[in-house]
Amino acid sequence: MTAFALDDPFDRRSGLPRPGSLLRTAADSIPPSGLVLLAIFSVQLGAGFAKELFAALPPSAVVFLRITAGALIMGSLVRPRLKGLAWRDWAVGIGFGVTLALMNLVFYEALSRLPMGIAVAIEFLGPLGVAVAASRRRIDLLWVGLAGAGVALLAPWGQSASVDWLGIGFAMVAGVCWAGYILLSAAAGRRFPGTSGLSFAMIVSAVVVAPVGITTGGTQLLQPELLLIGLGVGLLSSVIPYSLELHALRRMPKHVFGILMSLEPAVAAVIGVLLLNEVLHVQQWTAIVCIVAASLGSTRRRKL
Repeated sequence: MTAFALDDPFDRRSGLPRPGSLLRTAADSIPPSGLVLLAIFSVQLGAGFAKELFAALPPSAVVFLRITAGALIMGSLVRPRLKGLAWRDWAVGIGFGVTLALMNLVFYEALSRLPMGIAVAIEFLGPLGVAVAASRRRIDLLWVGLAGAGVALLAPWGQSASVDWLGIGFAMVAGVCWAGYILLSAAAGRRFPGTSGLSFAMIVSAVVVAPVGITTGGTQLLQPELLLIGLGVGLLSSVIPYSLELHALRRMPKHVFGILMSLEPAVAAVIGVLLLNEVLHVQQWTAIVCIVAASLGSTRRRKL
C-alpha cells in the first residue's frame, strides 16, 4: 500500500495526478540552470516584498513572519525525527537554527538601511570567504582584493553618501552568519536524513526569533493582510528556492551551481530598482560587479 502510494503519480480516489508528481514533472522539464535562476529570483523577490513590509512592521517582526511561515510549511512537509539523536546532533541542529535566526535578523536590519543590491552584495562576502578559505590557490588572493575594493566603493566616505556604516555593519555580520550557515548546513546534512535537518533548524529559528518579533510587532502581527504577505515572503524566501536549489543540485555539478549563485547580488540590485525604485549610482553598480566577479572567480575551477 505505501509503496504504491509513493510510486503512483495518480490519486487512487480521484484518478487525477498528484500535486507532488505534477511539480516534479514541471521541475524536470526545466534545465537545472533555469531552476537556480528561478530560485535566485524567488529569494530576492521575497526580500523585496519583505522590505515593503517595513513601512508597517519593524524588521525583526518581518523576520518572525518569514521564518514562522517557512517553519510551518517545512515542518508540515518534512517532520524532523528527534528520537534517537545524540547530543552532538542536537548541538548541530540547534546551532544551525540559531545561526539561521541571527542571519535573518541582521540581514533584515541591513535591508532596512541599505538598497537591496548593496545589502546582498556585502552579505555575499560570507560564502566568498568560505570558498577562499577552502582553497589553496594563490589567485584567490586576487578575488579577496577585488571583493575588498567593492566594499570600499560602497562605503559612505562622503557626507552625502546614500548608505550608512550601521547598515554595512549589519550586512557584514549577516555575511559571517551566512558562512556559519554553510558550514552548519553541511554538518546537519551528515547527521539528519534528507531535508529534516533544515526543517529542524527552521523550527528552532522560529522559536529563537519569536520573543523579539512578537514584542516589536505587537498587535500589528494580527492583521490578516500582513499575515498573508508574511506567508508569501516565507514561501518565496525559504520554501520555494530551497526546493528548486535541491532539485537543481541533483542534476548539475556543484561548481556550476556556485557560479550561477554568484549572480545573486546583481539580481537583487535589479529587483531593487524594479520593485522598490532603488536607483543605484555608477560607483555602486561598479562595486556590485566587483563582488560578483570575485565570487565567480573564487567558484570557478581551473578546468573551466
